[in-house]
Amino acid sequence: MKKPLIIAAMIAVAVTVGGQPVAAQLKLPPASSSQTVIQSLGISTITLTYSRPNTNGRAVFTDLAPYGEVWRTGANGIPSITFDTPVTVAGSQVDAGTYGLLTIPGEDRWTIIFSKNSQQWGAYAYNQGEDLFRFEVKPEQLDKATETFTISFSDVQPQSAKLDIAWEKIKISFDLTVDQDAEIMASIDQAMKGETKPFFLAAQYYYTNNKDIQKALEWVNEADKASAPVPYIKYWKARIQIKAGDKAGAVATATQGIEIAKQQNNPEYVKLNGQVIAEAQQ
Repeated sequence: MKKPLIIAAMIAVAVTVGGQPVAAQLKLPPASSSQTVIQSLGISTITLTYSRPNTNGRAVFTDLAPYGEVWRTGANGIPSITFDTPVTVAGSQVDAGTYGLLTIPGEDRWTIIFSKNSQQWGAYAYNQGEDLFRFEVKPEQLDKATETFTISFSDVQPQSAKLDIAWEKIKISFDLTVDQDAEIMASIDQAMKGETKPFFLAAQYYYTNNKDIQKALEWVNEADKASAPVPYIKYWKARIQIKAGDKAGAVATATQGIEIAKQQNNPEYVKLNGQVIAEAQQ
């Protein structure tokens, strides 16, 4: 084979392998990692997908994501957040759906933007006309720097949570809430009409959400009678008894829970029932 033909053949091998471009076969890590967070909120589910750049020694909120400019809030495409039921965001009602999240960083205030367009690469084509709504929050200075950009959920309660955005030494937060009590209560009422009644779960909900404590006690007693001896029912029954004002009954119930837990080699509920006894004896 002549030399020019050999060179041409070598180039062909370098450019393609098996007829496919070499670049198409490369497996390289992205410059910024991606993360999807699924968070339950009451009977709702929130799904958040975003990209996570590192500071890598760069000047954050000056050259990078400078104050006063619309920021993609991370890297690559803007974060998308999906609510499967209506959710109240910082006091504004938001219907179920998928939204884009952008921000305008500021030294004293940040603007949070919920966009109807969740499919945006960067903020280059940002259109304020696509805003669903926007609001302001006050940034918090952190003592320790966050190297990797992070969006997370904190202070998650039965019907509320906070969404936190942290990078470098700045964190911002805003509230997410749901109002599902009427729907949940209706579902309990309906379930109680069925052949298999959810006594234990209904009692837990009534206790946790400050409903009729006597009804919760009635239901947990039914759950206790209907099941084989288990320490977690004793634990919850004792907690409900304390709330109902029967501390002596709570001590007796939790003591039974400890004995059952010991028989079942369950140290967690030995401890938990012990804590209930300590609370009842205060």
